[in-house]
Amino acid sequence: MEERKTGRLDEEPYSPGKLSAPFFSWPWENLGSFKYLLYGPFAAKFIYSVLCEEAQNENWCLHILILSALRCLIHQLWFSYTNMLFLTRSYRILPQGVDFKQIDRESGWDNFIILQALIGAMAYLSFPFLASLPLWDTRGVIWCLIIHAGLSEPLYYWTHRLMHTPQLFTRYHFFHHTSSVTQSFTAGHSTFMEDLMLCTIAGAPLVGTCLMGFGSLSMMYGYILFFDFMRCLGHCNVEVIPSALFQTFPFLRYLLYTPTYHSLHHTSMATNFCLFMPLYDALGNTTNSQSWDLHKQISSGAGVNGKRAPDFVFLAHVVDVTAALHVPFVLRSFSSQPFKTRLFLFPLWPLTFVVMLLMWAKSKTFLISFYNLGGRLHQTWAVPRFGFQYFLPFAAEGINNHIEEAILRADRLGVKVISLAALNKNEALNGGGMLFVNKHPNLRVRVVHGNTLTAAVILNEIPREVKEVFLTGATSKLGRAIALYLSRRRVRVLMLTQSSERFKSIQKEAPADCQNYLVQVTKYQAAQNCKTWIVGKWTTPREQRWAPAGTHFHQFVVPNIIAFRRDCTYGKLAAMKLPKDVQGLGSCEYTMDRGVVHACHAGGVVHLLEGWTHHEVGAIAVDRIDLVWHAALKQGLTPV
Repeated sequence: MEERKTGRLDEEPYSPGKLSAPFFSWPWENLGSFKYLLYGPFAAKFIYSVLCEEAQNENWCLHILILSALRCLIHQLWFSYTNMLFLTRSYRILPQGVDFKQIDRESGWDNFIILQALIGAMAYLSFPFLASLPLWDTRGVIWCLIIHAGLSEPLYYWTHRLMHTPQLFTRYHFFHHTSSVTQSFTAGHSTFMEDLMLCTIAGAPLVGTCLMGFGSLSMMYGYILFFDFMRCLGHCNVEVIPSALFQTFPFLRYLLYTPTYHSLHHTSMATNFCLFMPLYDALGNTTNSQSWDLHKQISSGAGVNGKRAPDFVFLAHVVDVTAALHVPFVLRSFSSQPFKTRLFLFPLWPLTFVVMLLMWAKSKTFLISFYNLGGRLHQTWAVPRFGFQYFLPFAAEGINNHIEEAILRADRLGVKVISLAALNKNEALNGGGMLFVNKHPNLRVRVVHGNTLTAAVILNEIPREVKEVFLTGATSKLGRAIALYLSRRRVRVLMLTQSSERFKSIQKEAPADCQNYLVQVTKYQAAQNCKTWIVGKWTTPREQRWAPAGTHFHQFVVPNIIAFRRDCTYGKLAAMKLPKDVQGLGSCEYTMDRGVVHACHAGGVVHLLEGWTHHEVGAIAVDRIDLVWHAALKQGLTPV
């Protein structure tokens, strides 16, 4: 099966003519997050009725709020499942990723839920009998399905075809099709005009059944949630319906569409117009000829999308319990922004803690995210361990086993470079990756710690006119390389360390005429006149007080030190921005800005793009720092 190409509508600019079409924009578009205040009157009315003990509580307001929350939950659960790449990668329909542009465009995906909540409120106020519907009525469920199949389905089909005529498509429906690679949230990505029409189509079975006197609360909840569930299914970009179902019951091909079926509509827009029932495409002769063969191939996991091996792997780990919620499959709006601790994370902490324990008990390294760069597939895998576990002596062997298994798996897959993140290359844990290279001398995959570029980024942040720096974490792998490099630049380096033996060992590595530029200090007081601090070890606010006003703190410590001093400036962790031709990147790497990755990640990328065949493990080769830096710039990576 050949990979299908997506359209280019996602790159089409919004022209003023299109945006000025009647009913294109949403009435509350400029409210941003304040649009959710539109739910306020429902909550206020219900609470007031309860507090005042009115004879008949305004339960319909509560139902609208519950339904709205459940509808959002359905879209979120579909999104979370389909973006758990470790479960769904082999069944993805389109292999491309969803980028930041699409995520931003779809940020108003839930506008239709607000609209239908307001229309529902008007219906209740106009027809008071709706507030006293019974819990269940079997006749209502049957009639609702009949009206849906006999009225809503053909009405949607012909309306949808009409929206694809040049006059309406270029004014309205193109907006929905800017998302070629669909997700559950794409289902709600449309214009105000289209959702007004959708309200009519989706509301017909409910209104018709209630006017016949067969309405019920169960029917209301069931049909609305079923409608959303099916729309999410069609847009999820993961095939979840087994082909065996249609082989056993062939007639279901006319009653139930599949994610593959609807995906073909987004890539070949002249076919597959139906709502949920392909019967109407068959009657209208608009069924895509690939629909069922492609479905069979993808649902069996035999497509090329799940088999393509990555060229590059960044082997990460979880930082802490709160940061675990920043993974791309939890909350898209959260993971597409740099990580910050938010109040809404704390109620989720207990659940995440339980997940951490389960991962500790039984879990393997798993796929988190991916992007494409220069035609090469880059993936991020995660070792199922949290930051604090790396400092537990009894956990070291298990962590190394996970890292080793990931390296060997990458080697079997044909991965060219695997880059170790943060604590996965801890010197005390595995000698910066040296353990694995020595144990497996015939590895085809190149193991890279990326610290050479990390050192280069930090060093190139330091102004050339600086003549003295204060360095903590001075005898670490990075600290050693930074000290030796700066000594060659004739910069005096105050190396904070209690170990004279380790200091002298590093000092001896420097050229004879540069050794005097390396000075051992044992207290922070020694830096009270130095305005350039390079922090490689956690520094408390009390220790920061020794820095003079105007000091800049360069950092290579994880997590970042607290920005305690208002009269000083604080740098971020060493990082670089990926080249402009990166595709499908839609999540931020921890606290990094969009499109920015940690320098050790970037170091692995450079290793791949340059085609270097050596392992970069163990001590940093100081002579290669400038070489790696210039190679990164040549490949289109930029400092931040």
